[in-house]
Amino acid sequence: MDVAGVMTAEATIPVSRESRWTIISCRALDIGLAAALLLLLCPVLIAIALVIRLDSRGWVIFRQRRVGRDLRPFTVNKFRTMRADADHETHRNFVLKLITRGEGDDTVEKPFFKIASDSRVTRVGRFLRRSSLDELPQLWNVLRGDMSLVGPRPPIPYEVEHYPSHWFARFAVKPGLTGLWQVSGRSQLTLEEMIRLDVEYAENRSLWVNVRIIARTVPVVLFARGAA
Repeated sequence: MDVAGVMTAEATIPVSRESRWTIISCRALDIGLAAALLLLLCPVLIAIALVIRLDSRGWVIFRQRRVGRDLRPFTVNKFRTMRADADHETHRNFVLKLITRGEGDDTVEKPFFKIASDSRVTRVGRFLRRSSLDELPQLWNVLRGDMSLVGPRPPIPYEVEHYPSHWFARFAVKPGLTGLWQVSGRSQLTLEEMIRLDVEYAENRSLWVNVRIIARTVPVVLFARGAA
């Protein structure tokens, strides 16, 4: 699917106004920290992979097409948290319902894109999701340049097809492992609140903003603040 084809005439992506210093410094931070974390966490990654294999059948890594900066599609890597035979149409219907009924509506139920008591999620998967450990393979996406350490959540193409025009501003920057919304409430925020924070980040991205968000991410992950 040509993701760019879903945009209306009004749904434009703002031209990035980042300075050369911001681009170079943020990329240097991404490469240096992602490489260091992959080396440091190698034993943890291996242990998680083994536990997933012992807990349920199927591939250890779940790969899925997502939409990145300027609507460019890429393949994201995550530890598998669902059964191998999980029906992903369940999530599609759930998310599209939130998007279509939640445009400009701050009363949308929370958490914004998580299905409560999802029977498709494995025992190990529930722990991985709550601790955010399922996201660790995305450090490879950061090294490749598909993602950044900090940025908006990378959406699935079928979500983008139903975006209202003002949401497309979030594609002015690369998607990230963590972001402004993750350290401001995570799944306790509505979908509209999440988009608002993504756009705010895209308009103010800098090395120091990224460093502050990464520093704030540590206690959020350790104490599972706002996790669904």
